[in-house]
Amino acid sequence: MKKPLPHGAQTLADRHADLWRAYTDLGAAAADAGPLDARTRRLVKLALSIAVGSEGSTHSHVRRARDEGLSADEIRHVALLAVPTLGLPAAVKGMTWIDDIIED
Repeated sequence: MKKPLPHGAQTLADRHADLWRAYTDLGAAAADAGPLDARTRRLVKLALSIAVGSEGSTHSHVRRARDEGLSADEIRHVALLAVPTLGLPAAVKGMTWIDDIIED
């Protein structure tokens, strides 16, 4: 059973089905374009979401990571890895967004 989309994404998909289909096809093509497995791709997408400062995308990728069986420690490790690259404030912000979703 497919999970519902967030409200804004669902509205766009409903109003512009052809565009949404092209967007999802692009995502699938990007996933299939290289050797990374699904688990690694999810962690990379989470890292990219933190790096660009997108709270909504970070929340989404944390939810998906949990649904796909990744542990809280694995997910939080992504934010820790951000410290030397993005800086402490960005990493802490990412950790906060992760903790918004993860329930221990």
